Amino acid sequence: MKIVITGAAGLVGQNLIPRLKARGGHEIVALDKHPANTQILRELHPDITVVEADLAAPGSWTTAFANADAVVVAHAQIGGLVEGEFSRNNIVATRLVADAIAAAGFPYLVNISSSVVHSTAVDWYTESKKSQEQVLLDAGFTQVVLRPTLMFGWFDRKHLGWLARFMRKTPVFPVPGDGRYLRQPLYVGDFCEIIAACLERRTTGVYDITGLERVDYIDLIRQLRAAVGVHTPIMNIPYGLFDLLLQAYAVFDRDPPFTTKQLAALTTPDVFEVIDWPGIFGVAATPLEAAMNETFRDPRYSNIVLEY
Repeated sequence: MKIVITGAAGLVGQNLIPRLKARGGHEIVALDKHPANTQILRELHPDITVVEADLAAPGSWTTAFANADAVVVAHAQIGGLVEGEFSRNNIVATRLVADAIAAAGFPYLVNISSSVVHSTAVDWYTESKKSQEQVLLDAGFTQVVLRPTLMFGWFDRKHLGWLARFMRKTPVFPVPGDGRYLRQPLYVGDFCEIIAACLERRTTGVYDITGLERVDYIDLIRQLRAAVGVHTPIMNIPYGLFDLLLQAYAVFDRDPPFTTKQLAALTTPDVFEVIDWPGIFGVAATPLEAAMNETFRDPRYSNIVLEY
């Protein structure tokens, strides 16, 4: 297959490409706009086609979709302090990508959405991801919609990956409130195996892909500490103070890795449906502890850090 991946230098794309290559026989075309992360992708995979382009702006990048057999839509604005960036990167870019897919003859599509479409939180990310999913559904493509929960794995720059790097540097690791916020983290390696299965089977439908193990945030941090191999003390900080500290940090960093809106989302009581995705897609689930160890101890990828 010729497989085009948008947002290919991000978390999902960087994890998906080596797994697709391991299967052999695919022509992979990777699109992303981030210069530094796109360069990392080129260095890791000189045997694929990498196109650096802003998908929210019309351009010659649309020719990359010619003769494609399948498209994986993985681009997304996840965090940030500017509302317009969410609209531009999650909605405007997706409309242009949909036009390019249609012009290429409607190849099969993997529509990577998010579990936040079910969330009770109201923020820029949640609302723009709902719109992004709907843009592709309305386009009429043969597609599968995958809605993953919070993911972690190699190249994780925004979530557990950033927390691990922070944990290595700080004398004390702060946790908002009592830390008893239920999480259902999903190993991105398992998610990429699901994508690969969909590409091979041309699966259709809408699926919520949730981590099978439920864990409180503070216990997740303890597992993270063990995987990273440090002994940093964990300190509970009142929610209000934690929020003020994030606001202060944002004064000095226009694109902080963790924002007050993400703090609100973290503490929103969401419980996501768990389906039998191992049985549906034929993918064995990696236990959380093993996935943590693969993420932070792998000699090939665990020390590669993407930029924000």
